[in-house]
Amino acid sequence: MNLKVTFVLLILLSTSNSHAEIITKEINYQQGDTTMKGMLAYDDTIKGKRPGVLIVHEWWGHNKHARDKARKLAEAGYVGFAIDMYGDGKTADHPDDAGKFSSAVASNMPLAKARFEAAIDTLKAEENVEADKLAAMGYCFGGGVVLNMARMGVDIKGVSSFHGSITTKNPARKGDIKASVRVFNGAADPFVKAEHIEALKAEMKNAGADFEFVNYPGVKHSFTNPAADETGKKFGLPLEYNAEADRDSWQRNLDFFREIFVE
Repeated sequence: MNLKVTFVLLILLSTSNSHAEIITKEINYQQGDTTMKGMLAYDDTIKGKRPGVLIVHEWWGHNKHARDKARKLAEAGYVGFAIDMYGDGKTADHPDDAGKFSSAVASNMPLAKARFEAAIDTLKAEENVEADKLAAMGYCFGGGVVLNMARMGVDIKGVSSFHGSITTKNPARKGDIKASVRVFNGAADPFVKAEHIEALKAEMKNAGADFEFVNYPGVKHSFTNPAADETGKKFGLPLEYNAEADRDSWQRNLDFFREIFVE
């Protein structure tokens, strides 16, 4: 290849890359009298409508981790919507506050469902979203939220839980679950007991759900969050980032989305 051709190709590549941009925008939406604060992310080089994915935050609230995942989904060709389950986009800096915020929602499933469905309606209204092709993913507290939304029959294509809470007092019955379900768990996560896993598997089987459980040996809680090690040391919590499990679960999740969004 001569220098002239090489130069032209470099110009073309640099020009095409300069147009690729992940757009993010803050979105305020309502659930009753409460203002919820989310962040939308999408690739503006993709034309037309595409599937949308809600991201539910960890118990810390609507923070960098959830927003980063929205951007990654946008890079993968989806519209990512990091939603707010606490109201006013509030976040916690201490486990005591995080526990209070998360418990207030987790102990009130009608409220949780109303807030989740308000986020669904907001995402559906976006002009570049295929309203009939939606999924949700969640982390820690958010993983429990999306799993419970599936149990409650929320009509979306799929949900995926990452190091999330898996227990419930109201297990799904046969026919309740409309969404496909994927759960990514750290086998060394002290918050998830062996009996919890067996109960979940039995529940999903009895409900007739399209379900898959991935258990990563030696992996602890919060394995997808690069800030987990520092946070764990700061508060004495059994948190640990695991790059390999993070990469593998992300790829498996993208494969999952490709499956459920096929016509």
